[in-house]
Amino acid sequence: MNESSWGAPPHTGPQAGYWGPTDQGPVQGAAPAGPAYDAPKAQHTRPMPIVPEGPAYGGDQDDDRGAARLSGPLFRDETPQAPTPGAVQQNPEPMPDAPQPAPPPQKKSAGRDLGAAIGVGVGLGVVIIASLFVVKAVFVGVIAVAVVVGLWELTSRLQERKGIKAPLVPLALGGAAMVVAGYVRGAEGAWVAMALTALAVLVWRMTEPPEGYLKDVTAGVFAAFYVPFLATFVALMLTADDGPWRVLTFLLLTVVSDTGAYAVGWRFGKHKLAPRISPGKTREGLVGAVSFAMVAGALCMQFLIDDGAWWQGLVLGLAVAGSATLGDLGESMIKRDLGIKDMGTLLPGHGGIMDRLDSLLPTAPVVWLLLVLFVGSG
Repeated sequence: MNESSWGAPPHTGPQAGYWGPTDQGPVQGAAPAGPAYDAPKAQHTRPMPIVPEGPAYGGDQDDDRGAARLSGPLFRDETPQAPTPGAVQQNPEPMPDAPQPAPPPQKKSAGRDLGAAIGVGVGLGVVIIASLFVVKAVFVGVIAVAVVVGLWELTSRLQERKGIKAPLVPLALGGAAMVVAGYVRGAEGAWVAMALTALAVLVWRMTEPPEGYLKDVTAGVFAAFYVPFLATFVALMLTADDGPWRVLTFLLLTVVSDTGAYAVGWRFGKHKLAPRISPGKTREGLVGAVSFAMVAGALCMQFLIDDGAWWQGLVLGLAVAGSATLGDLGESMIKRDLGIKDMGTLLPGHGGIMDRLDSLLPTAPVVWLLLVLFVGSG
């Protein structure tokens, strides 16, 4: 290897800055060697490597001086050397995230203002009990008012969310007449009033343009059947000699069923009953509804209904739990289709009137029929 190669010892003569062999003597006028080139101190200095020109730097590929190709960490084809023990790596592997403490369990929420709900419930109970046992006709008026308000809520939501214009005027008049006819003329009067209400809906809607006629009258007939016709069975129960006690049994069983479903489902509910319809309802809640309603039914039939038996109350409670649950799910389907949480805001803590009638309406014909089968129409 000649002295022009990388690693050749530097010349320490008078011409210390010259690289390459020479056989000449000292050059006159040459600058004396500085302290950096003194022999005693040269061993303490570290010469900087000379990077040859190449394609990467814009120079020729062949070095005129025959300098050897450098190798070092600047070149990618260099095999990396083992890191020095104790040295800190430049790009260490990312450390896994430290385990975070589990968040504290959150308390279950009822989802509504329980104080307002209880207050409104007690107030409604006082009105119902007072009208039920003082004058039957007053309670019939309470049913009619609830029907009219429920129809107003239902038709308003249909128009707001779906653009369906079910005629409210014939529905409200026919619904109130349906309840009164059921109380005065029995089941026959209720059916006649239902037919006339449907006919009034068809005629009333003819006064507007024909666009949407079919969906509007269909929704109107559905509303007439769903709210006032089913509510008429409460008036039919009231016509019996022990009518107030039958109505009270109907109300108690429905409320107890809903309460049992809520209490057991809130505390123990884990398995969804119908997640696509009502995610809050659980199978455990349904078991609670059936259990509570059957016990309450046995007590009511034994002590409140004339000629009733406790085993009949078990059957009645089971039927009430089933119909109340289906009624609740049915209105949940309607509200999901409409994209709303509640039908109204009239009752603080409860929503609207229809949100309280959802389980009562389909339960009324079930209770009326079973009581007629067990103890007669009396």
